[in-house]
Amino acid sequence: MAPPVLYSFCIVFFFLVVVRGSIPTTLDGPFEPATRRFDSSLRQGSDDVPLSDPRLAKKVKSPFPEQISIAASFSPSSLWISWITGDAQMGSNVVPLDPSTVRSEVWYGLESGKYTYRQNGTSEVYSQLYPYEGLLNYTSGIIHHVRLDNLMPGKTYYYKCGDSSLNALSEEYIFQTLPAPGPNNYPSRVAVVGDLGLTYNSTTTIDHLNRNDPAMILFVGDLVYADQYVTTGGNGTSCFSCTFPDAPIRETYQPRWDGWGRFMEPITSKVPMMIIEGNHEIEPQIDGVKFQSYQSRFAVPAEESKSKSKFYYSFNAGGIHFIMLGAYIDYNRTGAQYSWLKEDLKGVDRKLTPWLVAAWHPPWYNSYSSHYQEFECMRLEMESLLYNYGVDIVFSGHVHAYERMNRVYNYSLDPCGPVYITVGDGGNIEKVDVEFADDPGKCPKPTDNKPEFGGVCHMNFSTGPAEGKFCWDRQPDWSAFRDSSFGHGILEVINSTYALWTWHRNQDAYGESTTGDQIYIVRQPDKCLVQPGQSPAPSFHNGSSSSSAQGLDQSLAQPMKSTWLLIYLLGLFASIVLTHGIN
Repeated sequence: MAPPVLYSFCIVFFFLVVVRGSIPTTLDGPFEPATRRFDSSLRQGSDDVPLSDPRLAKKVKSPFPEQISIAASFSPSSLWISWITGDAQMGSNVVPLDPSTVRSEVWYGLESGKYTYRQNGTSEVYSQLYPYEGLLNYTSGIIHHVRLDNLMPGKTYYYKCGDSSLNALSEEYIFQTLPAPGPNNYPSRVAVVGDLGLTYNSTTTIDHLNRNDPAMILFVGDLVYADQYVTTGGNGTSCFSCTFPDAPIRETYQPRWDGWGRFMEPITSKVPMMIIEGNHEIEPQIDGVKFQSYQSRFAVPAEESKSKSKFYYSFNAGGIHFIMLGAYIDYNRTGAQYSWLKEDLKGVDRKLTPWLVAAWHPPWYNSYSSHYQEFECMRLEMESLLYNYGVDIVFSGHVHAYERMNRVYNYSLDPCGPVYITVGDGGNIEKVDVEFADDPGKCPKPTDNKPEFGGVCHMNFSTGPAEGKFCWDRQPDWSAFRDSSFGHGILEVINSTYALWTWHRNQDAYGESTTGDQIYIVRQPDKCLVQPGQSPAPSFHNGSSSSSAQGLDQSLAQPMKSTWLLIYLLGLFASIVLTHGIN
């Protein structure tokens, strides 16, 4: 019989060579830019799901809870639970409900049916008001938020929420707390999605996401697309002010929020969903009020992470420290958000949370025509700070397509720059983006793509193949792979240096063997953790690269010298074992 060590060797050999060897790593990069162009046999989008659909209908009577969702707190010892009771109202003269009429209670424990603990919370309502003919006012149901404290990390809890005095507690739900911070503790899978909306494409995205059984959802903005709904007939528009220059205000149809909350409840009632605002959450109304839906409906760990705003905050999930930034409020170096970000980064213990992941809505690096260089001002203010503290991955949305970058800093390939990934392809009504800024005739004008917040900092490139030009004449070298498809991503952190990123396309047959893009993201803390005030690490190139790849295969078949060396060494070891044996 073969010795046990040989079995162990075979398992290690299979993982490192067969499994790992078939998937590229960021150490094999920078990759030649590759594009998978839009499949013309597919539609660019689909219709919105109507509010009459059973998945969007209210399933309980008032005052029973609905639209139940949970959110992580700063640490795994606490967690937020939110829900809505009562009926929203639409009309000319709406009367807000009284939040004090219904309690905010959560009953919970470690065994089904045994609720050892009880916690009370707060409640509120909000209104969306339009003093314009043809636009109806809205007032919400009663929104409840309860923070549970003194939880044990990595444990399964059973809970009910509602008002016990009215005999209006929900059915039993289950959640699992996130693992405690530590270099060997990580959530099993983190789903990443953006620009979701509520179309039939959106439902496919969530169906696939749910089958991935994530431990947490990272939502990078543009949740519902309730804004401009009546004006556009539910068809959306990428530029409201362009399409409707005489509109008095950018209206929103708030019942879409309620339908979305009901549709998402099967997953958000058991999995923490961490959100950040996008431009479709602005929803302006009279007196300059904005973001009412976003701020009222969701709980985020702002106070726990020492933020004074729900528009930016941070939290830990095992050995990952997540930073959520707001692009539609002040991000200048003299502002509160920048000051908070600097202090938050200073407080990160990379021995405890080795991975540093940031997320915000509009991408800084984007080679699509849509939103090209739109948030250059934000990049110029914040990029060096994130780079100097060694941010590993950045997730964004906004562009309705997928794009993964080579490691980059200040438009130069850099082995210590973050891996920027755009996943604004959740399935919204505005359809998938298919045009690239480097395609002939598709470069937008510098006066296009004005941000809905902040200044305009469009600029020509100063070095490299795009020197003196606003757009590249080919796919930029910092753009590793792009694909005009709807989908979602899954991040699986394996240890303190390796994480597997997988992007799933909606149109592919769903399964473990089918991926739209997959790569191991590898940290190099010994080379790349730069302290503030020191010089940045040297870059691969000074904004230049060799010629673009002509097809997808070239980027997915990069040489893997380390893998072949590993194969050789393991093969040599196997030969010794089989020849001499191990006692």
